[in-house]
Amino acid sequence: MTHSLPWLQPAQDFPPVDSTWGDQDPIPGLLAAGSALDATHLRQAYSRGIFPWFSEGQPVLWWSPNPRMVLHPQEFRLRRSLRKTLHRFKDTPGCEIRIDSAFTTVMQHCAQTPREGQNGTWIVQSIVNAYTELHRQGAAHSVETWVDGELVGGLYCVALGRAVFGESMFSLRSDASKIALAALTALCRAHQVPQIDCQQATAHLSFMGGREIPRAEFVKVVEQQRHLPDLHWQFAPVYWDELLDTHSDT
Repeated sequence: MTHSLPWLQPAQDFPPVDSTWGDQDPIPGLLAAGSALDATHLRQAYSRGIFPWFSEGQPVLWWSPNPRMVLHPQEFRLRRSLRKTLHRFKDTPGCEIRIDSAFTTVMQHCAQTPREGQNGTWIVQSIVNAYTELHRQGAAHSVETWVDGELVGGLYCVALGRAVFGESMFSLRSDASKIALAALTALCRAHQVPQIDCQQATAHLSFMGGREIPRAEFVKVVEQQRHLPDLHWQFAPVYWDELLDTHSDT
């Protein structure tokens, strides 16, 4: 039987994730609505495997899908074509990965990127404001693909300790977002991060090596990793070497 959706007041705690709507409910994965949207609430949410996702004109909606899509950095699928792209990027003067040099701009590009099956964007201004606040506190980051001084692609993510949560990507040139995702993966591999949250399953993420795991398993890893020291959010070109040494898929 469907249970009612909790409506949270700003000071109210999140309900347990195992009370999230399931397959028999109207919207599987939805946990609650309402509450404030700021850095404090984002930290609380992500530490429990919860994230906000809503459109303009909707209340803040909080989600915790089961199963959960994740990318294990050691399982990143480096196909032959992407391997060639990364080698070319790595060896070309003027091509570089930057971290946190244009966080809000990355979010704005992500908001403007058309998504198949979506009208408009969920990266509304209140989302931009809240994640920018989180970025100023050192818990949200952008991984950026630059070519000849121009930002051509990237992604942004949340990080609590060594728990990393991917959010959204954009690309203004072919493969620019894949390069940023590969860079994030290489950074996470260098720091023994066990999983990158991808939130919900997509064909693109499956193609890159992502897979679904039970929410309970996902939350357990988050709880372990968020208490560890923060990653050193700088990208060293040497990180490419270990990634590019891995076996290539055809």
